[in-house]
Amino acid sequence: MKIDWAALGSVFGVSLVVTVALVALFTLGIVGLSRHERAAAQGRSAALAVTGAYACFAACTAAVAYGIYLIMA
Repeated sequence: MKIDWAALGSVFGVSLVVTVALVALFTLGIVGLSRHERAAAQGRSAALAVTGAYACFAACTAAVAYGIYLIMA
């Protein structure tokens, strides 16, 4: 059995980058919801923050769904 170390390193690198990107997107969504709650407490509107948060969560959901699709295909 011969292990293709370059391919294994490539898979590791891509998975690491995608994981960091998903965590960053989810964190941006949480920050957007936090800004919405802070603005609501001060009596201001934060529609852009909520829209951005939902967009981040939708992107996370799409990335996870695509990953599941790749595994199943």
